[in-house]
Amino acid sequence: MFTNSARFYDAIYEFKDYRAESERVHELIQERNPGARSLLDVACGTGQHLEHLSKHYDVEGLDLDEELLAVAHDKLPGTTFHSGDMVEFDLGKTFDAVTCLFSSIGYVRTEQNLEAAVATMARHLSPHGVLVIEPWLTPDAWQDGHIGSVFVDHDDLKIARLDTPQRDGHLSLIHFAYLVATRDEISHFTEDHVLALFTDDQYRNALESAGLAIEHDPEGLMGRGLYIATHPRAPSEY
Repeated sequence: MFTNSARFYDAIYEFKDYRAESERVHELIQERNPGARSLLDVACGTGQHLEHLSKHYDVEGLDLDEELLAVAHDKLPGTTFHSGDMVEFDLGKTFDAVTCLFSSIGYVRTEQNLEAAVATMARHLSPHGVLVIEPWLTPDAWQDGHIGSVFVDHDDLKIARLDTPQRDGHLSLIHFAYLVATRDEISHFTEDHVLALFTDDQYRNALESAGLAIEHDPEGLMGRGLYIATHPRAPSEY
C-alpha cells in the first residue's frame, strides 16, 4: 500500500507529535495496568510510536506493509517486528498492552473484519492487559468535498502530497498524489487508500464481543477519539 511512499512516510508526518502521543498512551496504560512491561503495536508502520514507547516497555511491532516494516527495522534494529494482517495473526504470546494507533483500524474495511481484528488483539492481551485503539473518522465526522495537502520543505527533500477523499457508502476512498524532489531526481506517483467509516456503536460492539470493558476518550490523541479497553477484573478484585 505504501510501496512508493514508505521511505518518505516519516517526513510527510513530521507534523505529528509522536513523543507526546506515546507519553499519553503510556499514561493511559499505566493507569489501568500499573507495572505493565510488554507492548505490541499493531499496524506499527515505521515504528514512530514504538521509538518512544520502547523507553517504557519491551516492545514488538506488527504490520502488513513490508516497505514500512523495512523502515521500522532500520530505525529500531533491536526490536522484533512481525509481518502480519491485523485481522488474523497469532504470535503465540501475550502482552501487557496492545495498541493500534493513527486510525489504522479503518483499513480492515468491513464490520466483520473489525470484529475479527479486535478479537485477535484481545487474544494477545495478558490478564488485565490494556488495548488502545485510535479510530478513523465516523460517518458523522466525514466531510464531503475536503481537499487535503501536506508539504515538506527540507534542504534535500521537497514533497507535495495532495488528496481528494470521496465517500462510497461506509467506505472513505482517498486518492493521494505525490510530487517528490530529492537531490537525485523528481518523481511523481499516486496511492489509493480505502478506510471504513465505522460508527461508535460498531467499535463498541466489537470490543464488547471480545469480552472487554470499554472506555472512550472523545478527543484522543489528535481529535479522532480513543478507545481504551481492558479485560474485566475478577470478582475478588473489586
